[in-house]
Amino acid sequence: MSQKTNSELTIKRSDYVKISSLVPAAAEDVQEFLELELDRASIVEDDVFPNDVVAMESVVRYLTLESNKESEVRLVYPGAPTSSINQVSVLAPVGAALIGLRVGQSLKWPTPQGEMREIRVLSVRPAETV
Repeated sequence: MSQKTNSELTIKRSDYVKISSLVPAAAEDVQEFLELELDRASIVEDDVFPNDVVAMESVVRYLTLESNKESEVRLVYPGAPTSSINQVSVLAPVGAALIGLRVGQSLKWPTPQGEMREIRVLSVRPAETV
């Protein structure tokens, strides 16, 4: 269903635990996608998690390759308080696609309309620096 390029998926241990508990609340197509991604993720302890990998609360700038459109979003849990930065839930299709990607890494993922899109992470600002 998804195809990563330029290496594997890396997820912070605390994010993995919380996202795993939220998967049943996601839409069916996102549930399946997130389960596959979590199953193959490398889990890294929070205190040694690399700053160039998308984690929860990160501000991520990414490129949608089909449209050549750049977007910047903060990756949040459902129900997070609104901020001045565009937010996307980890349970939304693009949020599920972003979690665990490293700067320069790309991912093909299915949209709710059944189309395949590809995104590439351009930059990540970790939560503690936003």
